[in-house]
Amino acid sequence: MCTSPSVASLPPSKRRRLHHVAAGSPSAQAAVTTAPRTAAGAKPQSKPQTTKSQEDGLWLIVGLGNPGSNYDETRHNVGFMVIDELARQAGIDCRKLEKSAAVGKGEVHGKQVLLVKPVTFMNNSGESVAALAKFYRVPPSRVLVVSDDLDQPVAQVRIRAKGGHGGHNGLRSIIDRMGGAQDFPRIKVGIGRPSGPMPIATYVLQPFSKAERPDIDLAVQVD
Repeated sequence: MCTSPSVASLPPSKRRRLHHVAAGSPSAQAAVTTAPRTAAGAKPQSKPQTTKSQEDGLWLIVGLGNPGSNYDETRHNVGFMVIDELARQAGIDCRKLEKSAAVGKGEVHGKQVLLVKPVTFMNNSGESVAALAKFYRVPPSRVLVVSDDLDQPVAQVRIRAKGGHGGHNGLRSIIDRMGGAQDFPRIKVGIGRPSGPMPIATYVLQPFSKAERPDIDLAVQVD
């Protein structure tokens, strides 16, 4: 389960191989530091401390969306859907509230992960993502962000190792709060564009149609 007081629970079973991204993406290598030779009587320099998250190669897997039942299963919340399904399959409880996000720590296919759903609303997603990355000392290369994508057909999944925000306010916020860093991997799940004159802001807050649901249910599955 991956819910918090601010985030309602999610739909039933679906399919998507998210673990291949974590297993295949280049993770940051721990720096190996050797103490320099010192003159007789001089104190050797102390080795820099390494946190447990650095040793274990902790990943932040972040799903973007808006908190609250009003937004459940809407197009903009497809990132939350992926995290909820991943949590369900991995048996990770994400009800802890930390750094303005619903989080849960566990293991997914041999990798230590922190599942994250910011509860700051989409446009301020970077607030919690940057705070968690700093607290756990996770480099951008191990912050995997799952978001919706207007520029892809519904349920089409695209994986990118890095890039800009592409007009997505959640990604824009993360880049801004992480000091302009764009070298974090992301998974984009297509939600399509409105066929009529509906404003984009209205469209992304609409639920998927009955015809679209089977494909979306398949796209957000993780195993």
